Amino acid sequence: MKKIYLAVNGTLMRGLELNQNLQKAGAEFVRETITEPAYRLWSIADRHPAMMKVTEGGAAIAVEIWAVPPAGVCQILLQEPPGLCIGKVRLNNGEVVLGVLGEAFLCTDQLEITQWGGWRAYTTSCKPKLLR
Repeated sequence: MKKIYLAVNGTLMRGLELNQNLQKAGAEFVRETITEPAYRLWSIADRHPAMMKVTEGGAAIAVEIWAVPPAGVCQILLQEPPGLCIGKVRLNNGEVVLGVLGEAFLCTDQLEITQWGGWRAYTTSCKPKLLR
C-alpha cells in the first residue's frame, strides 16, 4: 500500500506529546527537513504550534516528514486540536507534501514564534515558562 508523506511541525514530532497519534496510525518517520521560506509559526497558548503559508515575511520552518497510510491521515487529523488542518506544504527542496497547517482564526492574538524556526527550538528556549 502506498503511503502519503505528511509534514508535521509540532506536538506530533518524535518524542513529543502527540507523537503516539502518528505511530497508532501506522506512520513511519522518514526524515527531518525544513519548508521553503514562505511560512510563519505561532504558539497557540504554548500548547502546540500553528503554521501558515504567507505571501511575505515568511521563513523556513523545521518539520518532520512521516509516511502515513491513507486511512491514517484522517485518523491523525481527527485527533488534532481544533483549528489545525491538512494542506499542501512546499519543502526547501521544492517537493510538495501534505502537512499540518493552522487556520487564520487560530493564530489571531497568539504569540508569533517564526523567528525560532520551529516548535522544538521555541520550546527549548522557553522551557521554564512552559513548565509552569
